Parts: sequence; C-alpha cells; structure tokens
Amino acid sequence: MLVRRYAELDLSVGLVIGSHACLVVDTRSDPDQGTELHVAVGKVTRRPCTVVLTHAHFDHCLGTVAFLPAAVWAHVRCQEDLARGGAAQHAEALAWSRAQQLPDPVPVRPIVPDHPVIDCVELDLGDRRVLLTHPGRGHTDHDLAVWVPDAGVLFAGDLVEQGADPDFTDAYPLDWPAAVTGLLRLDPRIVVPGHGDPVDTTFVTAQRDDLASLAGLCEAIVAGDLDHPGAVAASPFTPSTTRAALSRLQVPL
Repeated sequence: MLVRRYAELDLSVGLVIGSHACLVVDTRSDPDQGTELHVAVGKVTRRPCTVVLTHAHFDHCLGTVAFLPAAVWAHVRCQEDLARGGAAQHAEALAWSRAQQLPDPVPVRPIVPDHPVIDCVELDLGDRRVLLTHPGRGHTDHDLAVWVPDAGVLFAGDLVEQGADPDFTDAYPLDWPAAVTGLLRLDPRIVVPGHGDPVDTTFVTAQRDDLASLAGLCEAIVAGDLDHPGAVAASPFTPSTTRAALSRLQVPL
C-alpha cells in the first residue's frame, strides 16, 4: 500500500499491490504527469495495472492516457462527465493555472472509463480484494472511495481533505455528511484523502461533524430561518468555503 503526495495541488494518489495485479488510485492532471506517475509505479511493481478514478475533477483524472490499455474504473456519472469531452476539466485546469500564474495548459481530451460502477464493485488483485464504493453524493455526485480491508486503508478521494477546507465547487452540502458517515462505518485504520497527508478516523469524524454543522446551516437557510451572512458567521469553515457551499443550494443568494 503506497501513497505519493505531490506539492502541486497537494494531491495524494495511491497504489494498491496484489499478487497478480496492482490498482492505481487517480492519475494526476495531464498526460505528462500521468506518465511520470506510471514510470514511478513501474519502479515499484511490474504487475499489470488497473486504474480507478475517484471523481472527474481535472487533477485526479487527466493523466489516465499514460496507463492505457489498463482497465479504468469510475462511477457511472464520472464516466458520463468525462464522455462529454473534457471542457469542464480544461476550464478547471485553466483557472488553477492562471491563479498560480502558470502557462495555460494544453486542452486534454480525457479518457472515458470503460468499467462503470453504480454502487460498489469488488476487484481481485490476487491475494488482495479491494472494494470500490460510492457512499452517496458529497464532494460530487459520483465520488468513489477505495477500501482495502486487509490493510485497513481507505482511499477517500476528495470526500476527505487534509490541510485545507473541503471543496464545494460541485458539492452536495446537505448530503456530504452522510457519505462520510458511510465511510466511517468501514472502520478504517488509515484514511488517505484526495489532498494532504493520511489521517485517522478521529480526523475524519471531526471533519464529518464540521460538514454536518454546515449542512444544518444550509437546512436553516432553505427553511427561511437563517440568512447567508448568519450562516457565514456561524460556519466552521472559512467565509469563501462557506459561500461556495451556499451557492450550491437552490435558494437565492
């Protein structure tokens, strides 16, 4: 079980090795970065690779071409998102690059996953079984987590974030706490977030509780019992993060 954490975007990707195959968890932001990751994997194991994408944001999926002809697993709505051609992913990459004052990225047509998941799927890597599970809407409507029960390790994607607030750009703030609660029911020993250092369940529980507090504020806004400034003032997250969450509600700002 290996994790590689990159300075760029503080991204964490994973590698799960079995006796017959290995599983790569996310593929980075573009084909060059994907190639770098593929070479790094090859230095660790020569077993055939399978890829799983935790969700369709650019930093997790646009390096997949470097791993072909590997099988690529993702939630069915991630598959549908990437099948639309990559405009959303390129817009994300462009916005991030310009915010960092970097050159504009070259548009990349994403690889469309060929193995869709609706609820959960078990993969056999040889002497190790891995569960790909969709715990519900949270960071997106198509998050997949990767559970390795014999090691007690859970790759949570961006359903868990360490070192920064969770990202609500495409999120479902009312549903996110329940998704994380579902992950906690697996009773993992180590949780690998999509960004940042591996954490334990104490950290994840605290973040779930903050998500639940924000969800309660969102529910109060929907019910007309609270206004947006009041929610921002009471939120456990920064004002910008809270406003991003509130923008996902179907009520006027």
